Amino acid sequence: MSQTHLHLVSDSTGETINSVARACMVQFKVEEPIEHVWSLIRTKVQMEKVLLQIRQKPGPVLFTVVNQELREILIRECRRLGLPSIPVLDPVIHALASYFNLEMSGKPGLQHTLDSEYFNRIEAMNFALNHDDGQLPQNLNDAEIVLLGVSRTSKTPTCIYLANRGYKAANVPIVPGCPLPKELETLSNPLVVGLTKDPASLMQIRRSRLKMISNEEETDYVHLESIKEEVKMARKFCNEHRWPIIDVTRRSIEETAATIIKHYHRHMGIADE
Repeated sequence: MSQTHLHLVSDSTGETINSVARACMVQFKVEEPIEHVWSLIRTKVQMEKVLLQIRQKPGPVLFTVVNQELREILIRECRRLGLPSIPVLDPVIHALASYFNLEMSGKPGLQHTLDSEYFNRIEAMNFALNHDDGQLPQNLNDAEIVLLGVSRTSKTPTCIYLANRGYKAANVPIVPGCPLPKELETLSNPLVVGLTKDPASLMQIRRSRLKMISNEEETDYVHLESIKEEVKMARKFCNEHRWPIIDVTRRSIEETAATIIKHYHRHMGIADE
C-alpha cells in the first residue's frame, strides 16, 4: 500500500491544526500519513504553491484559514480533485458567534497576539526550566505548583506543559538516600502534588533510559523490589503531608496536567469551570 498524505493548511503558525490532526489520527489504526504543514498562508500566490503540492501528493486537507477568498480557492480546488477539505475551527467559531451574536474578526493569528497572557506563559516557562529537578529550592514558595516524585514519573514534561498553560511549576525528585529540600516543610503558597507510577512500568522505562545512554548496569535504580520501596516511600511522604497523589501509569501528560489544575483550583478556592 502506498504512503498516504495529509495536508495541514494554516494562515497562522500551524500549531492548532497540527494538534487537531494528531488528536484525530490516533483514533484510526492505519499507517501514519505523511504530514505536509503549510503555515502562514495569507496570499493567493502562497495558496497556489500549496495547491501545486496538493495536486502532486493528493490527500485530505485540513485548514484554518479565515480569509474568505483564500478559503474558496482551496475548497474549490479540493472539490475538483475529489479531496476532502475540512475547516476544523468552523463549527466552534460558528457556534460561538451564534451564541454571543457576534461576527468573527477575520484576522489570522489573533491567538498569538503578544498580550499579558503570552508573557505570563513565557515567565512560567522560564520558571519551570530554572526550577527543574530540584534546582533553586529556596524559591519553591514562589511556585504555584510543586511536583514530587521518584525518577521517571514525568515530572519535567508535566511542568513544561503546565507552564505552557501559564502555571509556574517546579519539580523535586525523590531519590533514596538523598534528603529532600527543607523548604518543602515550610511551603505556604504552592499546591504540592505527588506523582507516582506502577513499579513494573517504572522498571521498564528506567531500563530503556539506561540502554539509550549505553549503560545497562544492574543497580537498585532498575531493580523491581528497590523501585517498589521507592514508590512506597514517596507515597508515604506525600500522605504524611496530606498532599494529593496522582498515578500517571496510564495517563497522558495532558490528562495528568488537567487533574493537577483541578486540584490547584480547589487549593486556591476557585470554582471548577
